[in-house]
Amino acid sequence: MSRYIHKVHYYETDKMGITHHSNYIRFMEEARMNYLNETGFTMTRLEAEGITSPVVSVTCDYKYPSTYDDEIGIEVRLTQYTGVKFVLSYVMRNIRTGNVVAEATSAHCFIDAEGRPVAVKKTCPDLDGKMKSIMLEA
Repeated sequence: MSRYIHKVHYYETDKMGITHHSNYIRFMEEARMNYLNETGFTMTRLEAEGITSPVVSVTCDYKYPSTYDDEIGIEVRLTQYTGVKFVLSYVMRNIRTGNVVAEATSAHCFIDAEGRPVAVKKTCPDLDGKMKSIMLEA
């Protein structure tokens, strides 16, 4: 599990003063990049290996509104890994109140520069080992 903190900016709120729903997807992206950095497999490193990792699906259930200046703690967990695809889950919580503001998932695949699926076990065995290790810890 990884934890990332995002402080809600004024421009991320709507006319009602709450965080616009579209921003939670951005928060997930920030938390995902932080998670990959913590595993040692930054996007820069993956791209150097010839691998990219696009989003193939996203879900987000909004539970409680957040507002300007709230700090949102985002817990990220790897919940599925197949060697070609992985799924992350996110729990976003207002640090001050403890309220869960959103629960979400994102699914990603691994592809090469031509957009073809990549078997990570063959192309980047270190990453494959790390992902399998994380799954065993869960």
